[in-house]
Amino acid sequence: MPTMTPATSVPTSLHDDRHGPLPMLLLVLTMVTGLVDAVSYLKLGHVFVANMTGNVVFLGFAVAGGADFSLPASLAAVAAFMAGALAGGRLGSRIGHHRGRYLAVATYIEIGLVGAALVVSAIAADIGESLVQYALIVLLALAMGLQNATARRLAVPDLTTTVLTLTLTGLAADSTLAGGSAPNLGRRMPGALIGAVLVFQVSVSAVLAFALLLLIVNGIAAYRMSLSTDPWTVAG
Repeated sequence: MPTMTPATSVPTSLHDDRHGPLPMLLLVLTMVTGLVDAVSYLKLGHVFVANMTGNVVFLGFAVAGGADFSLPASLAAVAAFMAGALAGGRLGSRIGHHRGRYLAVATYIEIGLVGAALVVSAIAADIGESLVQYALIVLLALAMGLQNATARRLAVPDLTTTVLTLTLTGLAADSTLAGGSAPNLGRRMPGALIGAVLVFQVSVSAVLAFALLLLIVNGIAAYRMSLSTDPWTVAG
């Protein structure tokens, strides 16, 4: 069987010729997704701010009268996510020709949104109070919509940062048991477990602070990427 060239093969490391350092940074964003969804589901009324497939299911539960599901909360999350995705798409149409610069600017905006959510959670007397709850849902869903639009345009294989169903499908279908070679296994480790532990053992603010720290580290790395002229920075 002929060997595939680097230009057409699926990358198997966190740095490759086609995508440069993008896989590593998107892997960090995948961790951030798990952290914020742990916060939203466990503490903001059984709603996701990143996993919109789950929210559509929750909307159905809420309409059917499910006691633990909120129709307004799910609708707020979906609307904010779509607004964030729209902003990410507009941003991509303006500066998406340079993948490093695009990720850098998107990351800076996401830092601002998650940072605002951290401030809200830190100063709120009651995280379950309606105004606080909806403020956190909107801020985090905006950030996740932006992040997902960015990841979609960057189009690094296996790194959508959110769609866990496709990740799990690929993990099984590409496994050695299925006759595959289990590519990119190291990219598919979610942050939801860490988020849940921090929510239950520390606080919501601790989870958001950790997410913000990861974003700041990514932002610093993305700034250097934004200055690069390497071939991977050119949008395909």
